[in-house]
Amino acid sequence: MIEPRYPLLALSRHRMEIDGQGVTTLAAGAGCPLSCVYCINKTLLRQVPTLVTAEELYEKTRCDDLYFQATGGGLTFGGGESLLHVDFYQILRPLCPAWRLTAETSLHVPRNAVERAAAVLDAFIVDVKTLNPEIYRAYTGKDPGPAYDNLALLARLAGPERIRVRVPLIPAFNSEADQDHTEALLRKLGLTEIERFPYVIREERTP
Repeated sequence: MIEPRYPLLALSRHRMEIDGQGVTTLAAGAGCPLSCVYCINKTLLRQVPTLVTAEELYEKTRCDDLYFQATGGGLTFGGGESLLHVDFYQILRPLCPAWRLTAETSLHVPRNAVERAAAVLDAFIVDVKTLNPEIYRAYTGKDPGPAYDNLALLARLAGPERIRVRVPLIPAFNSEADQDHTEALLRKLGLTEIERFPYVIREERTP
């Protein structure tokens, strides 16, 4: 059996309360099923990733072990769609049992990936975008059904205390009223940690 490898694009160290609890290192990975109009990582996702084993990623990040353990932090996986790499997390988990492993995800993945991730990861930051299907399709280019079903599944499997949901105000796509509607539906699922914010469009620069 070939050992799974993580398609690493970049590591960002010493992030405090940005990508989860405590001090974290963000491991940005390649691959995403969505085509968001204002994708914040469009340039990064066009780069060729470095395929690393769990042991190799652990060696790259173990220098911050004391920070992680002192603050309850650890590794956060983003990019890209983090839940495309659940096989990798299952290998990594025994190497760093004291670290908090967090996934930033759209949840637009197979149901099985959510079930397995809930069993191995500690926390989830869900970029839900909107619970309005028409707006979701217009912004991401995809049908929202799988992501919505997986959000309800994750809420049941992981519990609200392990989930933070981000609800952006996206220029030319949704409104504060839509944010209100989305938040109300999230609370019906029992989710309580809901982060609302205005999305800032970053223009790509050409060399």
